[in-house]
Amino acid sequence: MNVRILGTELKRSVAPWGGVVALATTSALLYLISEPWSETTTAWTGQWTSMALWTRTLLFYLWPFAIGIGALQGLRDHRSKISELLTSTPRPPWHRAATVAGTTAFALVTAFVSLILVGAVQVPAHTAYAHLGWLPISVVGVLALIAGAVLGMGAARALPSVLTPPALAMGVFVFTAVLARTETTSAPGVPGAEPNRIALLSPAVEEVPNTFVTLSASVHFGQTIWMLGLASTGFALLVAATPRTRLLALAPVLAGAALALLVLPADPRRMFVLDEAAARPVCDGSVCVSRAQQARLAGLAGPGKEALRLLHGALGGRAPVTVRENTTLQPDGATPRWSRTTVLFDFDDDMFASAKGQEVTKALIAQGMVPGCGPVGWSTFGDDQLAQTVAAGWVLGDLEPLPGTGSAALNRVVVTRVRPVWEELMALPREQQLARINAMRAAALSCKGDAFEVLKGGSPR
Repeated sequence: MNVRILGTELKRSVAPWGGVVALATTSALLYLISEPWSETTTAWTGQWTSMALWTRTLLFYLWPFAIGIGALQGLRDHRSKISELLTSTPRPPWHRAATVAGTTAFALVTAFVSLILVGAVQVPAHTAYAHLGWLPISVVGVLALIAGAVLGMGAARALPSVLTPPALAMGVFVFTAVLARTETTSAPGVPGAEPNRIALLSPAVEEVPNTFVTLSASVHFGQTIWMLGLASTGFALLVAATPRTRLLALAPVLAGAALALLVLPADPRRMFVLDEAAARPVCDGSVCVSRAQQARLAGLAGPGKEALRLLHGALGGRAPVTVRENTTLQPDGATPRWSRTTVLFDFDDDMFASAKGQEVTKALIAQGMVPGCGPVGWSTFGDDQLAQTVAAGWVLGDLEPLPGTGSAALNRVVVTRVRPVWEELMALPREQQLARINAMRAAALSCKGDAFEVLKGGSPR
């Protein structure tokens, strides 16, 4: 298909309008809705991989839309009642099909690539970590839109009804929603949020877990096979002229699904994998961040070293000796694992999200004393945060709310609850204070007890 034919098809079809609607609606979603893609370190313009994954998330809407637009375009000859006339021309059926399908795919892909370019020009302002590992994520998204458009056209050609486009779009939307709910259990007794092999048949990514993950090569390969099967079936339906050939046209999609399920990983840990280059530590002495967050090291190094100094003065030889950004991958709902010698922190933690200077020092002290045992991926506020407040106050000699704990009213409630515990602790002889603090840290680091109960003089349970 040359440029002249493409221009003619764009003028006489609904494809350009489909591209405009796709770009306008997805841009509105990204810029008018603040959550979840515009906050934290995984903001859609914060990192290259995050940008690619968040644009893939939009396929929850774009993929059904592409199939619906393709189906609407596939009804054009039927609406014009010229199907028989076109079959009498010497032009091969596959040539006509390629022209129409290519036009629709071109419009949708242009919209999707434009969205990626909008993000791409903003990412360098937020990170110095540049790489090409995000490209396969976006390429599979482009392939999904092409396959969806061609499949929709083929289905409409086989079932020429005004109900076909909306029925297809809604059916595929329900299909992706159902796939998104087919999750595996992350930990015994805890509802998980880990995808499984069936869920990967949807090209949409449900969420971006953190900055350090990317989709594995087997996911890219399996989804590519699946999308090629869908596109092949769609194109075969476009050129099929008899019920028998239409039935045979289903073979590629069935074969593609079977092969894809063989290639796609069954273990959730092999779906989202660690981007080792992004997680590689960059250090200033004893304070380290990931390569992806290297730009924040300068603001963290001073407060981090000060926190280690204060912790050593309070705990002596039991104090942690390094500060590191936590790049460990654990499934949602799992119990976190902590180190006695390292303060592991996350920039997305409420205490660190907007902390600066002395607030960072205080947050690192609290994290080093009581890392927190809430399930991975859950946002909780409970006894761990109360224990952090008391422990940080013990190290600093003054009881104050921790950064990022919420509103002023909540801070007053927290201080009111913990002040009696802090005053009781500070009234004890130094040896007893240290014994209770060490017992609290042992419970907090192992996640096998209630740190706040230990501070109150109770058993860790």
